Amino acid sequence: MPERPTVHHIPVCPFSQRLEILLALKGASDAVEFRVVDITRPRDPALLAKTRGTTALPVLETDHGLILKESLILLRYLDDVTGPGTLRRADPAEHAVEQMLITREGAFATAGYRFVMNQDPEARQAHEDTLLEVLRDIDTFLRHEGGKGPWLFEDFGLAEAVFTPMFMRFWFLEYYEGFDLPDTREFARVRAWRAACLAHPAAQQVSREEIVKLYYDYALGCGNGALPPGREVSSFAFTPPWRDRPWPPRDKTRPASDRDLGLLPG
Repeated sequence: MPERPTVHHIPVCPFSQRLEILLALKGASDAVEFRVVDITRPRDPALLAKTRGTTALPVLETDHGLILKESLILLRYLDDVTGPGTLRRADPAEHAVEQMLITREGAFATAGYRFVMNQDPEARQAHEDTLLEVLRDIDTFLRHEGGKGPWLFEDFGLAEAVFTPMFMRFWFLEYYEGFDLPDTREFARVRAWRAACLAHPAAQQVSREEIVKLYYDYALGCGNGALPPGREVSSFAFTPPWRDRPWPPRDKTRPASDRDLGLLPG
């Protein structure tokens, strides 16, 4: 890799964290230049020109000007061009199993984000049931296809790099919805997998406090920097820093003001 590729990203974005985890596991954290994009402001026209008007992040730009999108594609690309070896399984059959688990991530992420963004109290149980059904399916897959330890195979691998950022983001479900995996036999395997993923040293780029504070507007049904009614500053704003802000209220039915959230200076 003659020149470092550039990744345009949101620091707290789970799809960007996948790339950071992969690079950390391969001892190649300096192989990519990460450039921060402020989603609370209009996109830079120069970046929009490169992406042909699309705003989804992260976006990888090679030294030859090639633009790559979609985090799973970026993950595979960086796995191929950084060494030594690859994070994905070398054995074709094992890689197929790995991919079968990864295909379940889309339903998992969708269920979790819809759950936290839901504003209808009467629909809450349906969202929880949907998420539990997805997790039940993942548990069954791990019990039938996974190893004896917590991982899919013998260690943290590609599937773990894909799922771990979502496990972390769903700390907002624990905080805003009081949700956690039931401590029952049918979820025991996925609980063990989640716990091992969350504790892995290569996956510590973000904290629970950071996610809960920055994703507050998602809990009000507003994503990607959109402003809730009556607010002027996004919870994703870079300033004031999230560490200097108070914890948001857990009750979604009583939205906090910009000042309540510590988003105003002074």
